[in-house]
Amino acid sequence: MKLHNKVDKKILREQLLASDKDRTTISFYKYASVKNPEVFRDHLYVQWDELDIYGRVHIAVEGINAQLSIPTEHLNAFIATLKNITFLGNVRLNFAFQDNGKSFFKLVIKARDKILADGLEDQSFDSSNKGQHLDAKEWNQLMEDPNSILIDMRNHYESEVGHFDGAVAPDVDTFASSLDVIDKMMEKHKDKNIMMYCTGGIRCEKASAWYKHKGYENVYQLEGGIVKYAHEVQDEKLDNKFKGKNFVFDERLGETIGQEVIAQCHQCGKACDTHVNCKNLACNLLFIQCEDCAKSHENTCSEHCQSTIKLPEEEQHELRKSKRAIHNIFKKGRSPHLKYKQDGAIEIPEMPGMHKL
Repeated sequence: MKLHNKVDKKILREQLLASDKDRTTISFYKYASVKNPEVFRDHLYVQWDELDIYGRVHIAVEGINAQLSIPTEHLNAFIATLKNITFLGNVRLNFAFQDNGKSFFKLVIKARDKILADGLEDQSFDSSNKGQHLDAKEWNQLMEDPNSILIDMRNHYESEVGHFDGAVAPDVDTFASSLDVIDKMMEKHKDKNIMMYCTGGIRCEKASAWYKHKGYENVYQLEGGIVKYAHEVQDEKLDNKFKGKNFVFDERLGETIGQEVIAQCHQCGKACDTHVNCKNLACNLLFIQCEDCAKSHENTCSEHCQSTIKLPEEEQHELRKSKRAIHNIFKKGRSPHLKYKQDGAIEIPEMPGMHKL
């Protein structure tokens, strides 16, 4: 039984870019009890592979987290597969706001310990006691309350290119590390309106429950995250409070929500919010690069990487396997040779270690 795609990812990516098939990018998550994640994984793979669905899916005993690219002609058939699963029958689907159909090039479904790595081990924590969900209109209204504090629950490279006006954000690389940072920052503000947002809602779903567990009184989360907010603002003709681009974890790397460009090229400092991965696969660093620097640096992040990509492919392949490989894939714009990278946390006396955006 086929349960994974063995074709080289470079070939699959090229096939995706050359395809003119109309595809729809969606995401969804659901916290629910899954007794056997491995069996559920196999069941979903067989069904979705037959529908030519691509994407990244994590399944655990606590539920499912999925980002998918679906042939638009098969969208109804895909929804039918969800309705046949009790806890997914009425799951909210987040449709991409700016979708070119080039988000994923293969289907990967993995059984994990958790659907979201949170680092939480407290057995008394009730993750079902979540914060109050707000739609876009309610979110905009509560933002105007002087007793409200907006918290960006995403990582530094996400908030760098886009964020809500007036939000604060942790200078972190992972969701798990952000929880303690935010808790320390907010210790003196447990009576305020704590408004949290993320890309599609899953991080806030866990974080809002955690902070209620820690004693915060008024905890709110943006329902469906930035993705759903963008749709509601457009459909209901509301004031768009989000500035810049929404970073997404697929081949697109971003959706334009606000028209402002609030970030800068990490190599020259020019206004830019285009994330790329270094062309040197032994590095693969995620960083922001403008068109001029992409041309002059040949889509690489440094002179070293620019020299490396000119080596014979066989030699590059050996470098990727060796201990000399840089492997910056998890550093997300942290490398010291990026002159104009985000500097880190801006100290605020009552909110240490945070950005005010």
